[in-house]
Amino acid sequence: MPRFAANLTMMFNERPFLDRFAAAADAGFTAVEFLFPYDFAPDVVAAKLQAAGLTQALFNMPPGDWAAGERGIAALPGREAEFDANVDVALTYAEATGVKRLHMMAGLIAADDAAANAAYRRAAIFAAEKLAAKGLDLVLEPINGRDMPGYFLNDFDKAAALIAELKLPNLKLQYDVYHRQILHGDVLVSLEAMMPIVGHVQIASVPKRNEPNTGELNDTAIFAALDRLGYDGFVGCEYRPAGVTEDGLGWFAPYRG
Repeated sequence: MPRFAANLTMMFNERPFLDRFAAAADAGFTAVEFLFPYDFAPDVVAAKLQAAGLTQALFNMPPGDWAAGERGIAALPGREAEFDANVDVALTYAEATGVKRLHMMAGLIAADDAAANAAYRRAAIFAAEKLAAKGLDLVLEPINGRDMPGYFLNDFDKAAALIAELKLPNLKLQYDVYHRQILHGDVLVSLEAMMPIVGHVQIASVPKRNEPNTGELNDTAIFAALDRLGYDGFVGCEYRPAGVTEDGLGWFAPYRG
């Protein structure tokens, strides 16, 4: 049975962020993920996890100036020193929360820009090696251009090719079903083909990014496929509730611990 992690950036946002940990636990989740923890001290986030009895499944490394529209800096030439320093920041939070995987956001730049490709490759190597020393995985997530126009990593095959080229054991694919369906479709076939490099899975309905099984995909069949393929990682619930979060958790009832 899949292990679901509530995404606290999107779910339970009827409450202040720090109150969402307890809400997720009360709803039956045993793990959480979110975009960023950096507005709060590491020990504050760790205390909320511990008090709620939750496992931290994933978060992103610092993305640059998010409020100004930046969506990562890994592929941005000239930002290498900032990126490297941000890896250390993320590792401080990883140590506090016990998370085992971090996502590296690429940034907004043309996917065919040669300097961007070189910068992204360098960043992946640097971050993966730093994380490996701490026993952590680095995951790369292709993101569709409808939700994030201009995002550098917008192709699953490109991500898989880089992972194959670098041959770093802890460099893996973040397989977001929502982004996969919008970018390429063919979810079940590609999920089986890419399973050896998958380090994290995320789910949301397509096209509205609401609760599972409210869109064009049979998410129950996807969950069954994950079991059949032997996936034992977390499935992050990175969806926007159509209403009050708890009111939309009917899909989760068969999987609640």
